[in-house]
Amino acid sequence: MDRIGTRRGLTLSVLAYSVISMLTSLARGFYSFMTFRFLLGAGESANWPAATKAVAEWFPKRERALATALFDSGSSIGGAIAPFIVLEIYFRWGWRPAVAIPGLLGFVWILVWRWLYHTPEIHPRISEEERSLIAADRDSAEPQRSSKEPTPWRDLLKLPETWGTIVAKSFTDPVWFFIADWFPIYLVAKGFELRSGLIAVWIPFVATDLGNFFGGAVSGYLVKQGWSVISARKAVVVFGGIGVMLLIPTVLTNNLYAITLLFALSTFAYGSFTTMANVMPADLFPSESVASVSGLSGTGAGIGTIIAFKLIGHFSDVRAASMTHSFDPILIVAGLVPFAGMILVLLLIRDAKRTQP
Repeated sequence: MDRIGTRRGLTLSVLAYSVISMLTSLARGFYSFMTFRFLLGAGESANWPAATKAVAEWFPKRERALATALFDSGSSIGGAIAPFIVLEIYFRWGWRPAVAIPGLLGFVWILVWRWLYHTPEIHPRISEEERSLIAADRDSAEPQRSSKEPTPWRDLLKLPETWGTIVAKSFTDPVWFFIADWFPIYLVAKGFELRSGLIAVWIPFVATDLGNFFGGAVSGYLVKQGWSVISARKAVVVFGGIGVMLLIPTVLTNNLYAITLLFALSTFAYGSFTTMANVMPADLFPSESVASVSGLSGTGAGIGTIIAFKLIGHFSDVRAASMTHSFDPILIVAGLVPFAGMILVLLLIRDAKRTQP
């Protein structure tokens, strides 16, 4: 993405996974289906690095957190809405159209993206005054570089700030995917009828969206009040790391409303934390390396999620076999992991100047 540019790179990415989504309908067995899903994930992996790079290209640092919250919230909104659309397609026409039709939507998105998105330097629908303001803000935030080539990964990985951004995603995303994918199963394990808890299943998605915007808005407000960008981001990270620990008290109650409230508050805190995790590459690194660092953090989050899901499945089965509450220790760990990530972020991200050439 750093080498070929945001507009072209995201076009190719969406084109790839839209085609793969449609081709998934041709799967004839487990291995072919698994191959298509692997390729789908590989294609989608460019979304967040590209979006973060686009934010760095267009927005001043004081506004980047709120802009990041806007695109990050889309995943939660989509996750809440998509099941209703996809299930309707599935019940009417079967699973093959249910995976093919969403792929068609990608082509519509590409047309809109190609029409609307250009870098500020060549965008046909902004004035010269606006172009100059954007360039002036970016030049003041980033030192001039003799080369526009992205920094090699081996050099990026030598910086503690790179590892801080990787930790910020790797210690939060697995917790979110656990909640998003396992929350209905958790409610059933606690003895609730899924039908009676259907509204509760929506709550984490809505709370995460609100947390995205809260974190972005608070961070931007602190910058306008004179805080440094990094200090403002860290303040929200502390709020998020502490807030996610509200998952832990859920093990003490069987009241649906109390459980829903605690999950809402913890996912609200997660939404604030993850917005900072997504915007940090744009805050810390020159625009030529933003997508590379964002991609590294996404890789860490993916690996962490794979490991987490393997462990969650194993320990929940072990606990269920022993006739105990299968998710209690998992929720305790899920509440503590982002807190540990918060501490590591505070220790690793110390000086933004070290990431500049």
